[in-house]
Amino acid sequence: MEEETSPKLGSEGCTVEECQAMIQTSLRTPMVKFLKEHMEKAGCKLVDNFIKAVPCNRQMSGGYVRGEGIVVCSNHVNIQDEVSQVVTHELIHAYDDCRAANLDWANCAHHACSEIRAGHLSGDCHFKRELLRGFMKIRGHEQDCVRRRSMKSVTANPYCSEIAAKEAMEAVWDVCYNDTKPFDRAP
Repeated sequence: MEEETSPKLGSEGCTVEECQAMIQTSLRTPMVKFLKEHMEKAGCKLVDNFIKAVPCNRQMSGGYVRGEGIVVCSNHVNIQDEVSQVVTHELIHAYDDCRAANLDWANCAHHACSEIRAGHLSGDCHFKRELLRGFMKIRGHEQDCVRRRSMKSVTANPYCSEIAAKEAMEAVWDVCYNDTKPFDRAP
């Protein structure tokens, strides 16, 4: 249900094979290994093809779909850092789905909560990334980024209008932004 919008519109991307190789590399990063380990501790084993490279028609870097796994859009990513970032972000959604038996991706508040957590915990909104996207703000950049990117993803949910997405995000912000599981604190 989640989608991560690619910052590079019109980008050529890489081949499915190149992307799949970068996914394999990302599976060896400490953050991804940590998330996989905690998913397994929560009772969710990742099958071999849980994370796969595919060409995508929509302008997005990747997404998570319950029961199907994670896709990384090969035609919208170019480098290892982008692939690792997408894998990390989407694994946080998969972790949320694993630990919350009643998570309903059609519920705007549930979707917003997972987006807030993924944006905050994955490093999507690190100052360096925001600077590269053209957003230059010294104070409060991380929370502004999490809000902006969460809104973008939740409003892409066909069950969530812009007003419903904004209301849901505001309603769950404090609880979800401060929920750092499985981490002790935000990385």
